[in-house]
Amino acid sequence: MNTLLLAAALLGTTAVNDTDAYEHRVYKYTGGEYKDEEFKYRLLSPATVEPGKKYPIVLFLHGAGERGDDNEAQLKYFPTWMAAAKTREKYPCFIIAPQCRDRKTWSQANWAAKDSDAMPKEPTDQMRVAIGILDNAMKTLPIDDRRAYLTGLSMGGYGSWELAMRQPDRFAAVVPICGGGDESQAARIAKLPVWAWHGDADNAVPVERSRRMIEALKKAGGEPKYTELKDVGHDSWTAAYTREDGAIPWMFGQVRGSR
Repeated sequence: MNTLLLAAALLGTTAVNDTDAYEHRVYKYTGGEYKDEEFKYRLLSPATVEPGKKYPIVLFLHGAGERGDDNEAQLKYFPTWMAAAKTREKYPCFIIAPQCRDRKTWSQANWAAKDSDAMPKEPTDQMRVAIGILDNAMKTLPIDDRRAYLTGLSMGGYGSWELAMRQPDRFAAVVPICGGGDESQAARIAKLPVWAWHGDADNAVPVERSRRMIEALKKAGGEPKYTELKDVGHDSWTAAYTREDGAIPWMFGQVRGSR
C-alpha cells in the first residue's frame, strides 16, 4: 500500500483526500533578489467559521521534493491528510502551506551533515515569505494567537527548528520531522513544547541531527518529546501525522502561556 493510501486508511477515509478546499492565495514580497514578487501559497479554513470564534493556525513547511511554483506539490502529506472531512471536523483550524521556490531553501542548513549548523543572522528569503504570510493571516483571520503551531518535514523540518528559534514566543508548539538545527541556540526554545520525529534508518537526513537537538534542549532545561522510529527511513512523517497517538492531537492540545 503506498504512503498516501496508507495514511488515508489510518485516518478513516476511503480515498486520498481532495485538496480543493485549500484556497489559492498570493503574497507579494520585496527583499533580497525579489521586488514585488508574487509567491503562491494555499490556505485551508475551518469547514465552518462561526462568528466571533477564534481558531488555531498551523504553518506547514514542506520538504525539498515539493519545491516549485505550481502551488500544488506542497499539499502532499500533512496538508492532504488534514483536509479529510473527519479530521477537519475534529480539528477546525486554519492551515497555511507556502511553497518554496526551486533550488531555494527554508534554511541554509547542510542536510547531509551530522554536525550542527550555525544559524545565520538573517533568515532566507523563502523563510521571510513564510513569516510574512503568517503575519498577514494573524492580522486578517479570526486566529487564536495562543494556538499558532509550526511543523515541517525534511527541509521543512530544518526550517521548523530555525523558525522556532527565531520566533520562540510566537508558537504554542513545534513538530520538526527528520530535520535538525543549531544546537547552540537550543536555549531559545527550552520553554517551547517540542515533539521531534526521525527514522533511525534515514539515509537523507542523519538521525543524529534530531538526537543532538533533543539533547541540547534537555541540557538547556527543556522537556522535549522525541520519537525515533525503528527501521524507518526518510518517511517518518506518515507515523507522526497519522497515528492516533501521534503529533496531531498532542500539537492541538498545546496552548501558549499554559506552561
